Amino acid sequence: MTHTDSQLLLDIGLSGSMSRDDLIVTRANRAAVVLVERWPDWPGPFVIVAGPPGSGKTHLATVWREEARARACDPADLTAVDLDAAQAGQPILIDGVEPGAFDETTLFHIMNAVRSGGGSLLMTSAHWPGAWQVRTPDLRSRIQAATTVEIDEPDDELLIGVMTKLFADRQIAVDASVIRYIASRIERSLASARLIVERLDKASLARKAKITRAFAAAFVREYDDNQGEFGF
Repeated sequence: MTHTDSQLLLDIGLSGSMSRDDLIVTRANRAAVVLVERWPDWPGPFVIVAGPPGSGKTHLATVWREEARARACDPADLTAVDLDAAQAGQPILIDGVEPGAFDETTLFHIMNAVRSGGGSLLMTSAHWPGAWQVRTPDLRSRIQAATTVEIDEPDDELLIGVMTKLFADRQIAVDASVIRYIASRIERSLASARLIVERLDKASLARKAKITRAFAAAFVREYDDNQGEFGF
């Protein structure tokens, strides 16, 4: 699976849903969820959520966008319309900031407009802000002054919660001990959790077998034997 594929798999959320009810909160993401959900009572107008690809940043950002009725802006194509929205006080979401892949002048003006207009700006990135390669000193100081919170790599609780939800969405009954077994043996990413649920579902249907621990163990061994590719 490519980096892009992993990002797409994770950022579409559980079963394609981005609702608050589908947002599973554990130690790995609790600090970010608590901070974002404090809106509009933020420490300042700018919040940055940083975390590895597919850690659920877009899901959390989407929940906030709907709650705040924010304007979603493309970080690689910030426009005058985005700036106008910020000047009008509309909350702004810039999801998926990549180092060196945004117009610094426009982002600087948007941040100034958010501050002067009494609005809010949420930005997400797979990179800590210090790695954004910002060349403009004034913009760099604005970004450094933002409240930044990190989402950690998924823990067992989050992986188990995600897989439990995905199996339930597919109306598949899988014992909790089996899910724990799988979670302890796969790559620690939500992409792997989502993919293994999908492939287990297909494999169980093809073989007309229940997803038991023995079935899951054989599946995981096949994954390992194929060096990270699901050939089962």
